[in-house]
Amino acid sequence: MHYLRMKSSSRISSILNAKVLGSSITDFPSFSLSQLNLLVEPSFELPTNLRLGHLAEKCVAELIKASSNYDILHENIQIVQGNSTIGELDFIIQEIETKEITHVELAYKFYLLDSSISEDPIKNWIGPNRNDSLHEKLVKLKKKQFPLLYQDCTSSMLPDVDVDNVSQALCLMAALYVPIGFEGGAGFDSPSALKESKNLKSSYSAFQDAIRGYYLDFDTFRSLHDSASTYHLPTKTAWGMHPGDHKEWSSLSKLEQEIQTSLEEQRAVLVWKKSEEVYSSFFVVWW
Repeated sequence: MHYLRMKSSSRISSILNAKVLGSSITDFPSFSLSQLNLLVEPSFELPTNLRLGHLAEKCVAELIKASSNYDILHENIQIVQGNSTIGELDFIIQEIETKEITHVELAYKFYLLDSSISEDPIKNWIGPNRNDSLHEKLVKLKKKQFPLLYQDCTSSMLPDVDVDNVSQALCLMAALYVPIGFEGGAGFDSPSALKESKNLKSSYSAFQDAIRGYYLDFDTFRSLHDSASTYHLPTKTAWGMHPGDHKEWSSLSKLEQEIQTSLEEQRAVLVWKKSEEVYSSFFVVWW
């Protein structure tokens, strides 16, 4: 397995600082990494050949192991029924002092707000390419992932765990992006001020802390570009990291064709922007 030391600290920090959507949004008890007692700043190597979701899982597993108050009893448990794998449980963890055991499902997601979809705010958060959604994820967790713990075949695979006395919690780390100018996004109409919205109205106020930026189409991006700004297109495994940790920046003209090609292939592009020492993060979308 390939490992990479450089940027591991940035990746770890990004996971620790990611916002977890609370139970008022998800209807599940939440587990936040802030519950971990970490006596020293965590430092560990991360594999470079994993997709973003699996990289987040690896990082969270190492953080739990590094904590002084939780142990991992099981992780990535494949649940097999007959000759078929019917699902997987992410983590079975135990609080060291109380001995309480919790089944934790983990997700690390990027969603964009399209308020035209529904009058129900929870249904309006979609993946950057419109092929998944927060609502669909929560339905899957409710109907499949969490009930999996109580399958007969699961109990037989966890002989050291009394599943009837296991609590369940969701650690859904989310980075949310709103359309440029959405509901009080002051400064969006200024060509020199691409800023993220911090003034969501009441219907979306529960999501406020997880807002990380905005999205726009390519024509709007180009119209708002100023020559003093530089950019970087992070690989997906770097999504969620702080743009300020990146050292090499490019002019828009050097990245324009790459962005255009991605959009033609119906792949939204995450862009990091540097204006002097001010950093921002936004998606350019094809739709």
